[in-house]
Amino acid sequence: MSIESNRIERRGLMLVLSSPSGAGKTTISRLLLERDDEISLSVSVTTRPKRPGEVEGRDYHFVDLTEFNLMLNRQQLLEHAKVFDHYYGTPRGAVEEALKAGKDVLFDIDWQGEQQLKQSARNDLASVFILPPSTGELARRLHSRAQDPSAVVAARMAKAPDEISHWPEYDYIIVNHNIEESVAEVQAILSAERLRRERQIGITDFVKRLREWQ
Repeated sequence: MSIESNRIERRGLMLVLSSPSGAGKTTISRLLLERDDEISLSVSVTTRPKRPGEVEGRDYHFVDLTEFNLMLNRQQLLEHAKVFDHYYGTPRGAVEEALKAGKDVLFDIDWQGEQQLKQSARNDLASVFILPPSTGELARRLHSRAQDPSAVVAARMAKAPDEISHWPEYDYIIVNHNIEESVAEVQAILSAERLRRERQIGITDFVKRLREWQ
């Protein structure tokens, strides 16, 4: 049997991207998903209204507060947080199944969610915080996407300093000067994390066969 044909069994990982609103994490996430077939997006549940262009089940699962609280009480959420008066959470079952099957899962969540994932599943986690190149550029991006009223944009800008203050809690930091460069940096992080010894759960058997092969 050819050693080269053997595929080493690997446990999946959770890749978290966080940033202040407007710094680019959603765009980076979308491009990463388009270019890497081995990772899928963790679709969060949220109580906030659907934005133009968003699709149920693709971008979020949109639920009311009663349903969200039921999921929380049944321990069906890996993490949850309140952001700008709305609740967000990550369904537990689909993520756990993906990791066991060797599939990677991408999380587009804030620092509160990242902290909860770190507490419950640190060994499965790789976290990246994305910074804007300047506050002026952050404001420009928020206004240019034209998804939110001016009052909401102002609230997001007011909260940005607090969100940015959590950057030391992450494994990797990217300053998003250029979207293509930032995507390439995330891809490099993902490639390296996939090769971590502890994630290659089949490596012991592979090395044993390698030593015995003649």
